Amino acid sequence: MMKRTTIKTITILLFGGLFLAGCNGLGKMAKDVGEVKFYMEPAPLIVRGDSVEVIVKGMFPEGYFAKKATVAVTPILMNEKEGYEQPFKTVYAQGEKAAGNYPIVPYENTKAFEYSDKIAYNPNAGQISNLILEAVGTQGNKTKEFLPVSLGLGVRTTPYLLQNDDNVLLAKDNFVRTTEHEQYAVINYLINRSTVRRSELKEDDMVALADFIAEAGANDRLEITGASIDAYASPDGELTDNEDLANERGESAHKAVGKHIKKNEIPHSEGFCAVKGMGEDWAGFKSKMQASDIQDKDLILRILEMYSDGEKREQEIKNLAATYKEIAEDILPALRRSQIHLGYKKIGYSDAELTELVKSNPDTLTLEEVLYSATLTNNMDEKLRIYMIAERNFPTDYRGSNNAGYVLMQMGRMEEAKGQFTKALGINNNPISSNNLGAVERQGGNREKGMELFKEGASAGAEVYYNMGLVDFQNGNYASAITNFGSSNTFNVALVKMLNGDNEGAARALNGSADKDTAMGFYLAAIIEARNFNEQGVLENLGKAIGIDGDLAAKAAKDLEFMKYWAAMNF
Repeated sequence: MMKRTTIKTITILLFGGLFLAGCNGLGKMAKDVGEVKFYMEPAPLIVRGDSVEVIVKGMFPEGYFAKKATVAVTPILMNEKEGYEQPFKTVYAQGEKAAGNYPIVPYENTKAFEYSDKIAYNPNAGQISNLILEAVGTQGNKTKEFLPVSLGLGVRTTPYLLQNDDNVLLAKDNFVRTTEHEQYAVINYLINRSTVRRSELKEDDMVALADFIAEAGANDRLEITGASIDAYASPDGELTDNEDLANERGESAHKAVGKHIKKNEIPHSEGFCAVKGMGEDWAGFKSKMQASDIQDKDLILRILEMYSDGEKREQEIKNLAATYKEIAEDILPALRRSQIHLGYKKIGYSDAELTELVKSNPDTLTLEEVLYSATLTNNMDEKLRIYMIAERNFPTDYRGSNNAGYVLMQMGRMEEAKGQFTKALGINNNPISSNNLGAVERQGGNREKGMELFKEGASAGAEVYYNMGLVDFQNGNYASAITNFGSSNTFNVALVKMLNGDNEGAARALNGSADKDTAMGFYLAAIIEARNFNEQGVLENLGKAIGIDGDLAAKAAKDLEFMKYWAAMNF
């Protein structure tokens, strides 16, 4: 809000008509300072993007500025206690008959003026600094240094309430306790036969199937969930006979599998095994023909597909089998089959088992089991130990290094965390570690590098955009920060909305955040109420804040956000 005050201050601020009696027109300017009004904003000043800006607007009345006078004014931010001073730019003005090329203030007419400048804020200035004006007036060959004049208390540092709540990301594990699998086997048959031959039961796939069923019967971590059998006939027989033959082959395969299920006492219910006779396998025949080395295969298939009558096509296939040895010996025998699919589950370690194993025998665990086990403890030292195991045992996966860095950052060991994130990026240039390294850089003061890394990690999600918003905030780009913060409700979101002039939105964000009932949450609520000119709200929230953290009483007593309420504060 702009502040109205007397001409004495603004005249000193801009054009220096300061108590210089007896020096021709300069003396009259000093005498008539009360005739001029001015507006200054903000008042007090406020840090934004590490800079402090001052804007002054006003109007000189008629008959005020001496025609031959020239004035140079330099606003200075000063804290004598800390031995600090930093000047804003010097501004000049002159009367209409003065020599020079500065802005002219006419004597007989009014003249509007506006001054603005910003300087880099040095924390040594402190909040309770003063904005001092040093002015020098000249007329002819006479020069006079005016007495320094204080314009008032200095700088609100409210943006420095920003909290380091960067989103640092864990690389997630892909642990699944129970996984589904399938054991596969095939039983082949002689032409026009459905009996399962002993030789077929001795084939590698059927031996493996039998061994697996036996293992499942003795292993609580294996659970057979069901079976399906698809049975086929080759397309060189009678169509009706082939359908019956396929059904019979399915049943014979079912009995062969059922013997192992029964022998090993595998729990099963009705419908455990689904058997389906698929008839003659014309599609399979075409596929195997296409994959064969038969020179005339394309021509053969085109001719066969011309037959709409199934019986004629079957006869033609028989004729081809008599001519082409590969069809008779390789293609057709492979189609006379039952395909067995045995579904089962692998049941992984329980949480308790993983917790014990990662301590006693971690080398027996998979990467996903190790990463998941770290989520089962709240002890940060133990988490770090487990992630370092993942890094050691699985050096080609970045997640162990990244997650160790995550824990180190939670523990405040920033340099070590930085090293881990850098190592993770060396393994895999991934967005998660880019974001995390960006958070380290930002908190270490390198915002430019932090933003560069956040952009590289943007694909990791909205959390990274929030981190970009923190950089925008510190750079004074409040609108951009609000956009990047998205729908988040945090202390920082409330703070930036208030600084951007949206007190109502700030209050909503704060009330929706996890910080609303903390000491700093109440402190920020008090600032919002101060900007709403609500004295009761200021005092109530400050009381709650100080009740949680007594040190905030001294902070509030110097905070220019509460300057109007200092007299009412009895904390």
